[in-house]
Amino acid sequence: MKVPRAHVEALPDGSEVKLGVFLSNAKSRRTKLTVDKLAALAGLGLEWAATEGAA
Repeated sequence: MKVPRAHVEALPDGSEVKLGVFLSNAKSRRTKLTVDKLAALAGLGLEWAATEGAA
């Protein structure tokens, strides 16, 4: 899954989440993420998280 850095996700309650920024930051800091967090991101379809978690 590829999400542009500028992508903002609108939630049902009307709030917004800067999903693109979150994912970009998570990917650049992936070596500092816990195995559980990497597994959760991999479960959402992020291939880089699955590869990093397997290493």
